[in-house]
Amino acid sequence: MGNLDQLLTVQDLDLRSDQLAHRRKNLPERDTLAELQREQGELAKTIEAVTAERETFVREQKRYEDEAATVIAKAESTNATVYGGTITSPRELQAMQDEIAALQRRQTQLEDQVLDLMERIEPLTTQLGELDASTQALEAKVAEVTGQIATADAEIDAEAAEVVAQRDVAVADVPEALLSEYETLRERFGGIGAAKLNGNTCAGCFLSLSAIEVDRIKKLDADAVVHCEECGRMLIR
Repeated sequence: MGNLDQLLTVQDLDLRSDQLAHRRKNLPERDTLAELQREQGELAKTIEAVTAERETFVREQKRYEDEAATVIAKAESTNATVYGGTITSPRELQAMQDEIAALQRRQTQLEDQVLDLMERIEPLTTQLGELDASTQALEAKVAEVTGQIATADAEIDAEAAEVVAQRDVAVADVPEALLSEYETLRERFGGIGAAKLNGNTCAGCFLSLSAIEVDRIKKLDADAVVHCEECGRMLIR
């Protein structure tokens, strides 16, 4: 096999490497994972908002419960004083009884507020439970897809390593100057630096060469480096 034919083998292997890299980058599972991660982000925001709302109600409930406990203690203390026999003034006793009645009304108001808050907290607690279940389900899906990606990547890595090994063998017999020119053209022309001349058509740009150019190429030495007059790639014939 001549140097140019060997270079075409290198080109084929380089295309395989490019295809494998493209396949790795564009695995459909990566799009699936990105969508799942987006859903996780949205779910996390919802959980944060619901948690904040619930915590606000819980703090309010605690504040009302603490105030209610203080009111109850105050009412009990005042009631004990009323019936303790230490207060004999009718006016003072009446004032204390009025205070007890006011405290009891306040206690009722506070307990009603606590109940109202409990009714608000309950559906939020239920919602957080459902959101937690959704979070776990998403985490399971993410783990599954991540595993699929890892498996696909491993398969691509193995194939890529084989291609690299084959390329190392193929380039061993290609002159350094020829390989350097090929690499330059490959970078310039989107991965294809050398292409087969099929009849009068360049397999790199798929354009037809003139009959005069084809005739000229046919008369050249087999190892002569030829470039497509249309795209500039090396032509292997």
